[in-house]
Amino acid sequence: MAIASQYNAKRVEDKWYDYWMKNKYFHSEVDEREPYTIVIPPPNVTGVLHMGHMLNNTIQDVLVRRARLKGYNACWVPGTDHASIATEAKVVAKLKDEGIDKSTLSREEFLQHAWDWTHKHGGIILQQLKKLGASCDWDRTKFTMDEKMSESVIKVFVDLYEKGLVYRGYRMVNWDPQAKTTLSDEEVNYEERNGRLFYLKYKIEGSDDSLTIATTRPETILGDTAICINPNDERFTHLKGKKAIVPICNRVIPIIEDEYVDMEFGTGCLKVTPAHDENDKNLGDKHNLDVIDIFNDDATLNSYGLHYEGKDRFQVRAEIVEELEISGFLEKVEDHLNKVGTSERTGAVIEPKLSDQWFLKMKEMADPALKAVVGDDINLVPDKFLNTYKHWMENVRDWNISRQLWWGHQIPAYYYGERKNDFVVAETPEEALEKARKITGNDALQASDLTQDKDVLDTWFSSWLWPISVFNGILEPENREIQYYYPTNDLVTAPEILFFWVARMIMAGYEYRGEKPFKNVYLTGIVRDKQRRKMSKSLGNSPDPIGLIEQYGADGVRVGMLLSSPAGNDLMFDEDLCKQGSAFSNKIWNAFRLVKGWEISEDVEQPETARIAIDWYTSKFQKSLREIEDHYSKYRISDALMATYKLIWDDYCSWFLEMVKPGYGEPIDSKTYNAIIEILENNLKILHPFMPFVTEEIWHEITERSPEEALIVAKWPEQKDFDENIIKEFSHAAEVIAGIRKIRKDKNISFKNEIGLSILNNENVSERFDSTIAKMGNIADLEYVDGSVDGALSFRVRSNEYFIPVTGAIDVEAEKKKIEEELAYTEGFLNSVNKKLSNERFVNNAPEKVVAIEKAKKADAEAKIEALKSSLKNLN
Repeated sequence: MAIASQYNAKRVEDKWYDYWMKNKYFHSEVDEREPYTIVIPPPNVTGVLHMGHMLNNTIQDVLVRRARLKGYNACWVPGTDHASIATEAKVVAKLKDEGIDKSTLSREEFLQHAWDWTHKHGGIILQQLKKLGASCDWDRTKFTMDEKMSESVIKVFVDLYEKGLVYRGYRMVNWDPQAKTTLSDEEVNYEERNGRLFYLKYKIEGSDDSLTIATTRPETILGDTAICINPNDERFTHLKGKKAIVPICNRVIPIIEDEYVDMEFGTGCLKVTPAHDENDKNLGDKHNLDVIDIFNDDATLNSYGLHYEGKDRFQVRAEIVEELEISGFLEKVEDHLNKVGTSERTGAVIEPKLSDQWFLKMKEMADPALKAVVGDDINLVPDKFLNTYKHWMENVRDWNISRQLWWGHQIPAYYYGERKNDFVVAETPEEALEKARKITGNDALQASDLTQDKDVLDTWFSSWLWPISVFNGILEPENREIQYYYPTNDLVTAPEILFFWVARMIMAGYEYRGEKPFKNVYLTGIVRDKQRRKMSKSLGNSPDPIGLIEQYGADGVRVGMLLSSPAGNDLMFDEDLCKQGSAFSNKIWNAFRLVKGWEISEDVEQPETARIAIDWYTSKFQKSLREIEDHYSKYRISDALMATYKLIWDDYCSWFLEMVKPGYGEPIDSKTYNAIIEILENNLKILHPFMPFVTEEIWHEITERSPEEALIVAKWPEQKDFDENIIKEFSHAAEVIAGIRKIRKDKNISFKNEIGLSILNNENVSERFDSTIAKMGNIADLEYVDGSVDGALSFRVRSNEYFIPVTGAIDVEAEKKKIEEELAYTEGFLNSVNKKLSNERFVNNAPEKVVAIEKAKKADAEAKIEALKSSLKNLN
């Protein structure tokens, strides 16, 4: 069958992905081979593919495809995360569009809507990953709300509670008023914003005196329960023991003393609002102050807000400032730069809030996870993130694991009495009832008397178990799959979830398996545009990944993503890189078509040029293979791609095929052809992890193969000894050929016309590639000489000189004039460089790099002058 003249990525990609799926190449079962395991960072179930996913999953696919070729039992476990906050927000928005308010639904009714949404949208991102070529074991696809996954989460919660690591506490938490739930400290982003500092006057009870405080949040004065001064501040000695009156609400509050107050900030007086600031809460506890919460869950003001009740906090800020000014309580306003906490999930400004929540003690669990990374049991790549990891783990705080949502794993705490501590924690309602009866001594207690905690667990509380739970290692810790596949090998993820997810998985690994969950953590960079902006929908600077695949093919996009994405460094994405990747696909395809178009003869003897070319490329391949393997071992994936790219584009397509190509209209000998095919197959093997589709297509076009012989399960090339000398010798020969071609081009000497070449071999270079030079330069006579050749143009390769006779082929006088002009210019340039280098002030004061550049210019000019003089001499 004729080979298509053009490579059709869409046809090829659909065909081979279906073929791989049909033959279950992605599927893994426990066997005698050494496993290679990757678990996917589970994307949000309602998400769609973005550029970060593209980068992350391309890298994972490269690693797993290479492992498969190297004979490992490769297992890449895919799945999705239920994403409590994001999914619930989407479902609430959908219901709102349908005229339904969440508050009018029962929990069961809402969850049915959430499951309907999940079933409708949940598989989109996984289907998109297939378009990318991701070779996940789709039979193992997991969802964090699957039955066994959910059971694992509940079992761990109960276990940690019984160990005393999970507790319920009334504490200041980060409240997201848009999602109406708490967030952990790690889910709060702090950003500097230009705000204002308001100076407010509080009257002193029983006098005409007043004091002034400075605040960035004037609306919170309605929750003030004290004014605090530093006992060492002599300015306020007269206020000790007195009381102040809060403006607008006229609440009388004590003036307390505490060294916590910074005498230098603001006025030196601090308003204390225990319900809305963690430090104020600590002061409140110390001085036994009242706690007045002025906000509803959506950050509107409640009844303590008086006539502002029901209004948003920021609206109240503007209005209360106006009222304070009219009433004479506003002294002045200053610009002020302060850090504002925002929700990592919704972007809403966080509101500190006192609340009963569930927490997990982290310090005890953090210690082995810290030692594992510091002690090199687990490698962070690049290791520049080690200090960040250490800082987080050494300063870890208890994890707020409860969320005020309905979508997620409902906390398995069951309340049986009126007091807030009247609860039991159990894996099932039946176990909870049994425990409650035992505690109360009331055997008449019924299941209907128990009420399960309304909150759900933080989504990360399920995903921190991911490497264990995907192999059912929590429910069945001794099962053969967890024993075989765990610990996993490589984790590929983004640095921004180093603590959210990576550190917590390490903690869970040591807590529940007594060992690390993975050996290496490859931290990718952020995908940015050419202006260094992070790609986002809001900026409109993020291309549609599926659109890119439609345009450039999956192989092209994969290459484009990886060409400039070193580990941990941001990727400056440029669509031209995908175009370059697509061009690479076409280059490989056309090179293959060239080879397949040659007529093969059993009767033709192998030419010397072909034999040497095969010897050279075989050594070059082996040298590159070592370099590629070294890059892989250091997780320099983009460098491994670049080494592969250069080997195939430059050495194979541009040099090797030209060296072995038969003469026009002539057949190629079968020995050379067979060697070319073997070389091509090795090229395809090392390229396959990066470009799986075009390589599989060519692999099967070479010859008809059975499913067992598919490229995806072929054998990675073995490392062998190679001849370093032949590589060096060819490098020299390539420069000679380039020199010949340049003279031909510059002097308009047709490549069809044979010319002579004389060599002054000052370096005693091997003659091994002389036949190659003759073939690729179309040289009729190649000879070695002892001196210059009259009537010839010359060029140098290092200290060797090469002469091409041109008498009769060019206008000698015109050429001499041209050389003389170039010589005069170059000598003038050299003089200017010499003047600069003879200037002691310049040499002594200029940066070392600048001086080195000038010296290099001098050396280049001198070499060029010598070559021009030689050419001129030969033409005289």
